[in-house]
Amino acid sequence: MNASLRIGAATGAASGILIAAASSVEAVTGEIPATGLALGVAPALGLPLIVALHLGHRGAARTLGSVAYGLNLVGLGLFGGAAFALNLVLVHLDPAVTADLPGAARAALLGSALVFSAGTVLFGVAMLRAGVYPRVPVAVYAFAFPLIALLAPLPDTLFVSAVHVVSGAALVWLAHAVHAGPAAAGSDPGRA
Repeated sequence: MNASLRIGAATGAASGILIAAASSVEAVTGEIPATGLALGVAPALGLPLIVALHLGHRGAARTLGSVAYGLNLVGLGLFGGAAFALNLVLVHLDPAVTADLPGAARAALLGSALVFSAGTVLFGVAMLRAGVYPRVPVAVYAFAFPLIALLAPLPDTLFVSAVHVVSGAALVWLAHAVHAGPAAAGSDPGRA
């Protein structure tokens, strides 16, 4: 296994664990500084996993896979910045200030969520079509992460926490599939 795949698998698993663990804690305690830090940093750790996933299926994914990979990478970069700002900066400001964010700031946050959502859905579809990775975590990736992005402006609820936990588990599963390699994924009965 090359270094890019190993790094992607390791950081992707760490991202999934941070998302699932922080959201599990938040379901009980609400947002606390430690969970905000975990959820603010987790998207950056997910970037190498996207690279590794793409490297592992690019031959089978063809043109759709390459376009979706690029859009997903840019979308996660944008939304990761928004998640960092929401969880580590804006949460500490006076609610009167954050309630009155300028239109450009609101548009930037919404735009990042939309680009991330579109990229995630397309990349998930490309992975499902390529059939290299197990279907269940790919489907969760394709549909739960856009839901997280679209629910981000809303107050935290048990449902939002559950979506985060399931999404984190899917990242860990995908990271394991990358680490195990194509031969293991090909022998998996849950594979596409």
